[in-house]
Amino acid sequence: MKILFINASPHAEASHGHKLAKELIGTIDAEVIERDLSIAPLPPITRDYAKAITSREPDTSLFQLSEQLINEIETTDMLVINTPMHNFTVPASLKLWIDYVLRIHRTFASTPEGKVGLMRDRPTYVIVGSGGFHRGERARQPDFLTPYLEFALGSIGIQDVHFMLLQGLVMGDEAVALAVDAARAEFAKLSHRTHDEASEQAA
Repeated sequence: MKILFINASPHAEASHGHKLAKELIGTIDAEVIERDLSIAPLPPITRDYAKAITSREPDTSLFQLSEQLINEIETTDMLVINTPMHNFTVPASLKLWIDYVLRIHRTFASTPEGKVGLMRDRPTYVIVGSGGFHRGERARQPDFLTPYLEFALGSIGIQDVHFMLLQGLVMGDEAVALAVDAARAEFAKLSHRTHDEASEQAA
């Protein structure tokens, strides 16, 4: 098995989500490809790239980075994303990764019904870190991150998406410990179900 780990936290290895992701990945016997968007940020979309996307005869050399990012997904069996919530949604670094990965005629087809994914589905686990609360009875802010990311990944064919929420991370050590323990339990439940489904399909 091969896992692609995408880190979008600007705190990199110091983030609670990054530490948890590495811990969870460590429980799986797999080769890991790691792309840290904070340590090696992606370049902004250029005018030439934008023109190539809509051209009938594009300069394919402009798609080199896009191809690299797409190939990282294609060659792995599981996707793990660590992301903070920035102003109710994904940070700019992750949005840029999405903009390179969602490419017409390559990872999705445009149809009268909307985007249809062209990539193989795979288990995807998203750790979402937030200082406050956006889910549950203590929620005080809206959440545009999880529905957006679920729809964006679904647009390229990745439907098996699971979110683990680390909420209240600025509320002190006790709140952090509770959030991390809850995420661990959720991952254990989800990974067990994924393993059972894979066993049933193999049978």
